[in-house]
Amino acid sequence: MPTFTVYKGSKEGKIVKSETTKGDLQNDQVLVRVTASGLCGTDEHFKSADMVLGHEGAGVVEETGPNVNDLKKGDRVGWGYQHDCCGNCDYCLSGRETYCSKRQMYGYADRDQGSFASHAVWREAFLFKIPEGLSDSDAAPLMCGGATVFNALHTYGIKPTDRVGVMGVGGLGHLAIQFAARMGCDVVVFSGTEGKKEEAIKLGAKEFIAMKGKDKIDISRKVDALLVTSSVSPDWKLMLPIMAPTGKIFPLTVDSGDFKIPHMGLVGNGLTVQGLVVAARSVHRHMLEFAALHDIKPIVMEFPMTEDGITDAMSVLRDGKMRYRGVLKPQ
Repeated sequence: MPTFTVYKGSKEGKIVKSETTKGDLQNDQVLVRVTASGLCGTDEHFKSADMVLGHEGAGVVEETGPNVNDLKKGDRVGWGYQHDCCGNCDYCLSGRETYCSKRQMYGYADRDQGSFASHAVWREAFLFKIPEGLSDSDAAPLMCGGATVFNALHTYGIKPTDRVGVMGVGGLGHLAIQFAARMGCDVVVFSGTEGKKEEAIKLGAKEFIAMKGKDKIDISRKVDALLVTSSVSPDWKLMLPIMAPTGKIFPLTVDSGDFKIPHMGLVGNGLTVQGLVVAARSVHRHMLEFAALHDIKPIVMEFPMTEDGITDAMSVLRDGKMRYRGVLKPQ
């Protein structure tokens, strides 16, 4: 019966160190020692809940259950937002288990464990081997941030000949630029000011547009797919004219408000607004392989996996000063 350290949110929003005890490993359960955890904006949403935080985990297999078939002690693995599904419904059987009615997701299931911890116990079916060429610190932010942007590009028919717009150069945006560019797409970045232009170009962007103060956007080529990764919703009256006919819009950040867009601008050009959640497992696996093959890595700031370290990291993220993904490392 493994007992391990976890870091929880609390009603007051304070990070609390605690312990979790799990039963003996059953079926395809795996005990993983956490070596790195990414910090995501979703963790900030749950910091006032009595639950263990973190869902971008990377670690090393320490023990396996009786029905584990592939993983063995010492393997490096990671996990993301989803932990389980029914395995039998049409969505599960067609590789769309993220929409299973019995899906188990971070924040809504397994609230006694997460990646802000010394260990965790997960099903082998929802663990992903980390390829050689990706360190644990590189891999952890890919488990949610990387998988989210790759899912939009990989699953919804984006072609190498397409022009991909990325709105926002942050935790998601800087990864979206890299993935789209390595896929062969023509990438244009939309950001508030010129401050991140040089970095965006180094990451693979071909064009950079500073949005502040603009009432019209002059663009060299219209956008076939727009990945919205900024924390603030764009001015759609400004953005829709630069979308190519039949283009796709992917709102990738979490927002509890309504999604509002000009009706005629949407229907007149046959645009699609595509909602999506985290990547299905097959897509997640392809994402890690693609990242390793093309040397796609997050730009990270590391913090200690302690109460103070987590508090500091979340403060930096909340203040908009994270460049660009926080990674927590055990001490």
